[in-house]
Amino acid sequence: MNTRFGQFGGQFVPETLMNPLIELEKAFVNIKDDDSFKKEYMYYCQEYSGRPTPLYYAENLTRKLGGGKIYLKREDLNHTGAHKINNVIGQVLLAKKMGKKKIIAETGAGQHGVATATICAMFDISCEVFMGEEDIKRQGLNVLKMKMLGARINSVTSGTKTLKDATNEAIRHWVANPEDTFYVIGSVVGPHPYPTMVRDFQRIIGDEVKEQIMEKEGRTPDYLVACVGGGSNAMGLFYPFIEEKVEMYGVEAGGKGIDTEYHAASISKGRLGVIHGMMTYLLQDENGQIKPVHSISAGLDYPGVGPEHAYFNSINRIKYVAINDNEAIEAFRYLTKIEGIIPALESAHAIAYLMKLTRETDKEDIIVVNLSGRGDKDMDTLFNVLEELEDGQ
Repeated sequence: MNTRFGQFGGQFVPETLMNPLIELEKAFVNIKDDDSFKKEYMYYCQEYSGRPTPLYYAENLTRKLGGGKIYLKREDLNHTGAHKINNVIGQVLLAKKMGKKKIIAETGAGQHGVATATICAMFDISCEVFMGEEDIKRQGLNVLKMKMLGARINSVTSGTKTLKDATNEAIRHWVANPEDTFYVIGSVVGPHPYPTMVRDFQRIIGDEVKEQIMEKEGRTPDYLVACVGGGSNAMGLFYPFIEEKVEMYGVEAGGKGIDTEYHAASISKGRLGVIHGMMTYLLQDENGQIKPVHSISAGLDYPGVGPEHAYFNSINRIKYVAINDNEAIEAFRYLTKIEGIIPALESAHAIAYLMKLTRETDKEDIIVVNLSGRGDKDMDTLFNVLEELEDGQ
């Protein structure tokens, strides 16, 4: 397997992690095309998680926005409420086949943590989740779910107390315990082979869209839109279409504005550097130190991006744009009222860009937006913001 995507990716890790990564790559290569493994993976995706998820024609949204025909890929209807479980099922099955006894994971918004705790509960495997103290405050419902599922939650109090710092602590734990522990990374980030492995488990999203849109429209879509933090839901949607004539938009977290210090737009405003074992675009200061990032969405609050996204940006295959907090909140409210679907704040960034994109499209165009998760988890964050907006009307 290639360890890099152009100049991006690689394995920038302590020497003690090289053998575990080599062991992981060998195990993944051995099973990824094995028919019995694929059958077992699909069994749990279908019978436990509820795949295939619907490709919903958003008729109200299409009529109101007045541009192309809009479809929503309903990853929010997966068991545990997001696309994260697609990847977790694959990685935990792989861990079992490798004989690993313990699972660790990092989480930001909590969706990856809940998915990991859920699958570990089903398979009766020990589970520890690393989560920033700040994210624990923002995502109380998901923290409670993880605890009820039997996971141990490690509150991370270093740095900005968010996803970056949780990932740091998870890597430190893995370095000390590689023999019996499998690290389930939640996005297309980290050292090789994780970006490739997570992409391959998430491409089920785009593979399904290909089949579903052919059944509904008889052709491929003209546009694909998805939010990008680390970038797993976007890569899962985009990758099967990468050779097709389809315009793709990855939507980063613009926070309070990408011309301020308070955003998480790693591609729009980052530069080449190394984080969490990979070379990619990341937000850093003049000394190369990683800068604090901001997004109202905990799942997009990450200073880097998956290296394959960095590569597709560098060759202009995928366009990356930014949506700020206020635009995401407005899109959250709009989709909820227009379609009766409450999106995750992460997904609301993609909806916000859709609202801009439709102005440039014709009625004959077909647009697919990946609705990567549902917004129940974000209600605490949104409560005060929405109350203020309602009072201002």
